[in-house]
Amino acid sequence: MQGGHSPLVLVVEDDAHSARIAITALEHAGFRCTHAANAHDALAALKREQPLLVVMDFNLPGLDGLQLTRWIKEDELTRDIPVLAVTAYAMEGDDEIARETGCSGYIAKPYAPAVLVREVRRLIDATRPSP
Repeated sequence: MQGGHSPLVLVVEDDAHSARIAITALEHAGFRCTHAANAHDALAALKREQPLLVVMDFNLPGLDGLQLTRWIKEDELTRDIPVLAVTAYAMEGDDEIARETGCSGYIAKPYAPAVLVREVRRLIDATRPSP
């Protein structure tokens, strides 16, 4: 990892069990994680922590993950942070909606932890400049 620092991933997930699964998988893969359980906390964490990537649950209390992604992509300070959409209520076409909203990737729950790690690595690698 660059400069001896592991990439920081913000996991936005209101379900504690789902958050724990994601964070455990990512930390075991060498990422640092921070967590937000709602949109308000996620926006604050984005500004404070400046993660390299956001893992975003679609179904959040109050402001949903898609609207939060729109806000992230409209803000000059956060627009370049990739967002990986995750949802338990996967419907046909959700991946397209996620991409139209500004998400860089999409996975449906339940997922194998290795799938999450692979997708996070792919998105982070895609944002790094080529040598």
